[in-house]
Amino acid sequence: MRGKVDENMPIESAGVLRTAGWECDTVLDEALGGAEDPDVAARCQADGRVLFTLDMDFADIRAYPPSAYVGIVVFRPVKPSRDSVLAMLQQLIPVLTSEWAEHRLWIVEPGRVRIREGGRPAV
Repeated sequence: MRGKVDENMPIESAGVLRTAGWECDTVLDEALGGAEDPDVAARCQADGRVLFTLDMDFADIRAYPPSAYVGIVVFRPVKPSRDSVLAMLQQLIPVLTSEWAEHRLWIVEPGRVRIREGGRPAV
């Protein structure tokens, strides 16, 4: 799988995903730091990459319908710290490995993962 780590995620997230077998880059690798959400989303679409982010705007299926993207993974930590996000990502890796399917929105919270499928692309 191919992933892209948003600038609001710990930079180490890309390394965690690479260790798990993902081809992964970051928004910063592509000089997209500070880019608007639609620009980041469009790059993920063009590159066929799953977006990993803390930005709840990407959980809006009207703006970012799962069917239009390879995948969007949104983290919702109780305490948004580097360590808590990395711990959640480490816990998510086995779930991604066993449950992965394209065109889903994954909402990752401490102790649970919610998966939303479908949604039609916005016209």
